[in-house]
Amino acid sequence: MNSDIKIATRQSYGEELAKLGEENKDIVVLDADLTTATKTGIFAKKFPDRFINVGIAEQNLMGIAAGLSTFGKIPYASTFAVFAAGRAYDQIRTSIAYPKLNVKICATHAGITVGEDGATHQMIEDLGLMRGLPNMTVLSTSDDTQTRWAVREIAKIDGPVYLRLCRMATPVIYEGNEQFEIGKGIQLGSGTDASIIATGVTVSEALKAQKILQEKGIDVRVIDMHTIKPIDRDLLVKCAEETARIITVEDHNIIGGLGSAVCEILSEEYPVKVERMGINDCFGRSGKAEELMTYYKIDAEAIVNKVLVNT
Repeated sequence: MNSDIKIATRQSYGEELAKLGEENKDIVVLDADLTTATKTGIFAKKFPDRFINVGIAEQNLMGIAAGLSTFGKIPYASTFAVFAAGRAYDQIRTSIAYPKLNVKICATHAGITVGEDGATHQMIEDLGLMRGLPNMTVLSTSDDTQTRWAVREIAKIDGPVYLRLCRMATPVIYEGNEQFEIGKGIQLGSGTDASIIATGVTVSEALKAQKILQEKGIDVRVIDMHTIKPIDRDLLVKCAEETARIITVEDHNIIGGLGSAVCEILSEEYPVKVERMGINDCFGRSGKAEELMTYYKIDAEAIVNKVLVNT
């Protein structure tokens, strides 16, 4: 991990989407008047004839995207996660997921790391909402490299996708030559003292914790679970079999998100105790992203402390 280079996954999304647009003329992009924040403005500048700003009308955004997909287009519909998964949930459910239409919902500014915008804009329920929808593939990427891969890879899926992106800049983890696969988590390290299963912005925090713990003689592995649905059942069972503890970390409510998904699989396949770290069934609050991660105990220090308990 290169902690000196930090890039927001929303920036990676906007840049790679514009590149993909050059190669695939069926790509169309829609936004709800947030082009600067979601970075879809990069695509809009290059391909104005394939870009639609629907204004502050997120339900309409999803409806138009659904319609375009029936004409063979591949719509990438973007807005903040709270407006995509929240305000437009009914349209996603009925007009996109139910008919299994080929719409890519790319939601930026997810989780408490939206920061100063506060609880009303900090979407911490979206993974639960989206993974509960039949036909929906759900991704939550951890860095620049992985996000660029995801932007391209989801275009190959014939069906709806929810791609979760963040506002804050995060460290670059991968060099660019890694092989990613939807539905397959990534194991970083081979430690057996614990498996720290993380997603999105918490992956880099888990890797920082891994390094600190190593210096204390504790060897943990980190799992980058970039696909929340379909989740990697085989890797989860492998971790349960090979490590003393299972700990999940997410910038999301501990109810319904990554931790819940892990518990569901392991309760069926290999029952073990799972310790969930995340937003503990409460709303967020205004503050700097890094300070909020510390406050809600999903940063590297909190992960280290969790592992040290009972070790």
